[in-house]
Amino acid sequence: MKITEFEHPNHPDHILMLKSSDVPYKCDGCKELGFGPCFKCEDCNFHLHEECALASKSSYHPLLKRCELRFCEETYGGRYCDACGKDVMGFVYQCTHDNAHDLHPCCLKLQRIIIGDGFELRLSDKVPSKCLKCNSKEISRGIKGWSYVSSCGEYCYHVACVKDLVLENWRNGYFNGDNDNISAQTSNLALLQIASPSNEVAQRGDRLGSKAKKFWRIAKMVLKLIISAIFGDPTGGIAIIVEALVSSTSA
Repeated sequence: MKITEFEHPNHPDHILMLKSSDVPYKCDGCKELGFGPCFKCEDCNFHLHEECALASKSSYHPLLKRCELRFCEETYGGRYCDACGKDVMGFVYQCTHDNAHDLHPCCLKLQRIIIGDGFELRLSDKVPSKCLKCNSKEISRGIKGWSYVSSCGEYCYHVACVKDLVLENWRNGYFNGDNDNISAQTSNLALLQIASPSNEVAQRGDRLGSKAKKFWRIAKMVLKLIISAIFGDPTGGIAIIVEALVSSTSA
């Protein structure tokens, strides 16, 4: 039976209810951005991702072989998530090895295979091609991060790059949850920021003509699948932006 309400030790005074959210929220467990359903205290504006609220004491991940990942409510020493490269600011799964691995609860639960719109994407810590957003195989120097890669190997996006794109647009106020007040101009601006490739990749694509247009039409479809996999089924403002990714390529 699915849990829809319970008391959490980090918020003992009130019952947390599983609620849908049409606007982004900051999880009070891992401190990461969240979309869609979450456990929420209506009185205190307290939110927890489902993955953070219902975290298990330990877990495993196939990309971190021979590692038992233990749940911790906090950690020390400037840790970062192996999947997305973001700093660990709260809840985390961490292995016990000397060179410990860390995963945000939501990153631990990332879909390993995404199938949709005729594509199959696999979560991987090794990439055959550069990320279509940052034009690099690494998130930053020395940090590879995880990526979603198409079965053909041509379409690749870092989990970190997709999270950064959505976070940037949230900070700019594009996901306000009020669909009637999201103007076409605002949606188009957010669309450009989310869908645009790196300058180097875009310039290369411009020289390829119609073949490049087909490539980027598929790349945007792939990006939509990845956004949904990372943040859940899009709702509210983000749904408008994500759907625009697809509709804008059909012209």
